[in-house]
Amino acid sequence: MSVELSRPALERRTHLRERRPKAVRRHTARVATRFAILVAGDVAAVLAARTIAVWLSSETLFGLVALGPTPLVGGGSRFLFLGAVMLAAVFATGGHSRHRALNQPVRLFVAAAGAALLNWAPMIARGHFSDVLLPIVAAAGLIWLCLLAVREISEWILREVWPRQRGAGAAILVGSPLTATRYERAIAAPGGDYRVAGYVSPSDAREEGYLGALSELPTLIDLHDAEAVVVCAELPATRVDKLIDECLHSGCQVLFPARAVRVYGLRPILVWHQDQPFFELGSPVLKARALISKRIVDVLVSGVLLVLLAPIFLAIAIAIRLDSPGPPLFFQERGRIGGRRFRMIKFRTMRVGAESEKEQLAHLKTGDLRFLKIRDDPRTTRIGGFLRRWSVDELPQLVNVLIGEMSLVGPRPFCEADFQDYEVQYFRRMDAKPGITGLWQVSGRCEVLDWEDVIYLDRQYIEQWSFWLDMSILFRTIPAVLRRTGAF
Repeated sequence: MSVELSRPALERRTHLRERRPKAVRRHTARVATRFAILVAGDVAAVLAARTIAVWLSSETLFGLVALGPTPLVGGGSRFLFLGAVMLAAVFATGGHSRHRALNQPVRLFVAAAGAALLNWAPMIARGHFSDVLLPIVAAAGLIWLCLLAVREISEWILREVWPRQRGAGAAILVGSPLTATRYERAIAAPGGDYRVAGYVSPSDAREEGYLGALSELPTLIDLHDAEAVVVCAELPATRVDKLIDECLHSGCQVLFPARAVRVYGLRPILVWHQDQPFFELGSPVLKARALISKRIVDVLVSGVLLVLLAPIFLAIAIAIRLDSPGPPLFFQERGRIGGRRFRMIKFRTMRVGAESEKEQLAHLKTGDLRFLKIRDDPRTTRIGGFLRRWSVDELPQLVNVLIGEMSLVGPRPFCEADFQDYEVQYFRRMDAKPGITGLWQVSGRCEVLDWEDVIYLDRQYIEQWSFWLDMSILFRTIPAVLRRTGAF
């Protein structure tokens, strides 16, 4: 059972974070439902194309000449290969994305043409392009037309049958209902992510017909369990900055109708709701796809490494026991996402009872006094010094990663005592799972000992998260460890 750290600012953020698992499950279910229906439709389209091709080749001369040599009429293995390549091509070109529906016919055509060209690639490579040109065009055209027709049926099912607005998250619109009708229709379109909870007045005064005033936005987000705030009104730049900060602190996405918007530290992403473009602002780690992909990588990598490194772990544990009395592992309570405590695991690198000596050694601190970082710490054991220089003491945290308390990449978890010095804005760094490595580690670790710099690096990671950023940090971690920069 998790225990939450008791700090007023953190308690508010923890309360807001309690909404996230429900929102993630709801969003994931809708994404999975949409994907399953569209893929089933694509399979039906390929089967329909085969049926039509067989009929045309048996009933018409053109069908016999153009479609007879194609996998749509030919053997089963060639047809299965074409179908598999076709489904992969539709996925690769973004054909299943709701936000890319505006140019969907083009994407589906590229997928059909690409699959057909790949199927005939060996013939083309041997110089027989002119001989297979007609079958390529006929097969790609027929599949494309079937995809377009079946996709219309699939989209109708999503809008009118399932899931419609079932499971959609609440969205609050900032602006007047009289001028924001088209945005409301786009946001609340059946099959989309959101349903409209109501409007908030763009002024700070309460008005009839609104959920409340703009000054009450954080309370209204919490009250209506909102997942998004759509800004449909023109607001002063200073008020926009404050609104975005309130929404992100509340775990909400912010949507602006596509127009000029500049927010320092955040990357606007262009998304489509129905046929209306919006700029989306938010922490990528809040998105279901990001959380799922990040968790999959964490489980796979940590699981494999724990198996491969098990003999090394055993050897290190024996060395620690022989070097100094005490257990080979050290457990320390740290704060994780939402402010909950967890027991972080490390190889013991100090003598038993080192925690009780902190106050006596405070005068030896290096850099910002809010860190307990001591060069040539007298509490460190002989084997412990070696483990710390090469960061091997951190490896048991792979167990924390595997059970979901940490991630491979993320902000470093701090001790509860550190929260005494936290200002409200610092708690933003706890919006993501703590990591074994992160921007701080690859930027010099203990060489970066300014508190504000560490907080800035952690917030930059959260606000700029992407899968490739994680990969970049993971690959940069190995050279950083080998250089031993800031390791002590």
